[in-house]
Amino acid sequence: MSEQVLTADRILDTAEEVIRRFGPAKATVVDVARALGVSHGSVYRHFASKAALRDAVTRRWLDRLCAPLAEVAADAGPADGRLHRWLTTLMAAKHGRALDDPELFATYMTLVMDARQVVDEHVAHLVDQIARIIGDGVEQGVFRVDDVPSAARAVLDATARFHNPAHAADWSDPSIGRAFEAVWGLLVRGLRA
Repeated sequence: MSEQVLTADRILDTAEEVIRRFGPAKATVVDVARALGVSHGSVYRHFASKAALRDAVTRRWLDRLCAPLAEVAADAGPADGRLHRWLTTLMAAKHGRALDDPELFATYMTLVMDARQVVDEHVAHLVDQIARIIGDGVEQGVFRVDDVPSAARAVLDATARFHNPAHAADWSDPSIGRAFEAVWGLLVRGLRA
């Protein structure tokens, strides 16, 4: 591969493959460069350090995981239905990754644990999307909320068992859907009160 076609996206594609093959602890920038057929200096021109490359891989993974959420947040339908759909979409994305490919999910969770700033940005983005939906609900007269950002954070926190990877062991429980619906019922009644 020539230097002219080396892009950040190509490096990230290759880094994902290398991390999957060797694991996050053993994958190096040299391994990524070798897989690309370039010098490690070429990779460093795009990513200043191994940590920056790992953060970019993590950000990309989280962005892909949550892309469908932006569509739900941007919809114009009734806010209560959108919020339910947003939460179930988040759950389905996380559960699908954890249950369909547990090895890859564990690999990414290792990356996520080392990328606190990336995770904090991700969580802030999720809270912003929830706030948009709740704010729409207030305008529609569906929700009665004085502090929309706090309510959005509370919704994310209250549903953590169903989407936070720390609870991934619970996701294969057949009653997880019923448990979510029970929590959802409490949340929506609180937002409407």
